[in-house]
This record gives sequence, structure tokens and C-alpha cells, in this order.
Amino acid sequence: MRATVCGHDFDVDLDYVDASEERVREQLCEYEDGERDAFDLEVRYPDGFLGDVMAAMSEIPAGETRTYGDLAASIDTAAVAVGNACGKNPVSVVVPCHRVVAADGLGGYSAAGGLDAKRALLEREDARL
Repeated sequence: MRATVCGHDFDVDLDYVDASEERVREQLCEYEDGERDAFDLEVRYPDGFLGDVMAAMSEIPAGETRTYGDLAASIDTAAVAVGNACGKNPVSVVVPCHRVVAADGLGGYSAAGGLDAKRALLEREDARL
């Protein structure tokens, strides 16, 4: 499904979320409106490395960021590998890859809207860089 949040389009692969499209959209709207900072949707992480990175990303609270290196250290891998996995996140916004940043700035963002979308989500959460 495609949803617009903070003026940018995001793809959410419902194969990884145990909820109806309506429920996911409702929670994304609540997030955008500032009524929700965390999603109470059951996400099925894929097996292997991508799932490990997604699980680590899901632990980052709204309004906070972690560097690629921070996440890499937490799962004993390299920062570049974490960045590549972030780019494959099938449930953007719900699993907050936008909260993962470079040590010296925003880093990258592969969702539609690129860094503008990442910045908009972080600003919505009042995250400090």
C-alpha cells in the first residue's frame, strides 16, 4: 500500500504487517497528526540480517536517532551493511529507518522523497541531529 505522511509518499508492504490496510492507514494518520509516536502493529521481520536490522530500528524511540554505526555495533556488523538494510525496509515509517542517521548528518534515505522525506519525519518527531 502507498500512504502519504508529512507530505511524502511511503510504501508499506502489508505482507509484513499483521493488520488491515485500514488500521495501518489510521495509525499513519494518527502519527502524522501528532496523536501517536509509536505503532501498535505487529510487524513480521524477515529471517536473517534484514530482520535483525529492522528489529534494532524498531527499538529507537520517536524523537531520537541512532547512527548507522550505533546500530551496527548493537548487532555486531558494519555500518555500511546497516545502511544497505535500511534501504530495503519494506515497512517505512512503521519501522523507523528515518531515525537512523550518519555520524556527520542525515545519511541517506531510499523512500520516495529521499532526504526531504527523512527530514520531514524527523522534524515531525522533534528529533535532534
